[in-house]
Amino acid sequence: MLITIIIIAVILLLAIGLFNSLVKSKNRVDEAWSDIDVQLKRRHDLIPNLVATVQGYATHEKTVFQNVTEARAQAEAAQGLAAKQKAEDNLSKSIMGIFAVAENYPELKASQNFQQLQSDLTDTEDKIQAARRFYNSNARDYNIKIQEFPGNVIAKMLGFGKRDFFGTEETDKAVPQVSF
Repeated sequence: MLITIIIIAVILLLAIGLFNSLVKSKNRVDEAWSDIDVQLKRRHDLIPNLVATVQGYATHEKTVFQNVTEARAQAEAAQGLAAKQKAEDNLSKSIMGIFAVAENYPELKASQNFQQLQSDLTDTEDKIQAARRFYNSNARDYNIKIQEFPGNVIAKMLGFGKRDFFGTEETDKAVPQVSF
């Protein structure tokens, strides 16, 4: 009888330890997602200044500005990982349109405000990529814990679900064709 109590106590302690490990991993994933959200918010805040600066030089490029404004609004409103990922990818493409317009205006490219905004946006994009890698590594570790035995048993009983990765669209993975 004593042996049975000891075995039950050991199993209970292991289950508690495993549960706590799953909670820690889940919280790390949530924290990593929060880091991505902070950087995305920073990017969203920079965009109106960038649009206003470029608009001052390129007033007849209304379509580009409208596309960026709409993409920003969609990115801010996106709910869920897949929708947010798609909206952010569209926003990134729209921002590239602004930089393409800027190529046609040498005085804009020389503007101190534009250069600073471009630098800030580049820095933010780098931070988004770092936050994305951090999130994906935490999501990977968490997913491994909930898929390995005996973690999968505890995870399933207590409702721990798989986390998706925050990646890039398949079209962004394609190697661009370069011809000279």
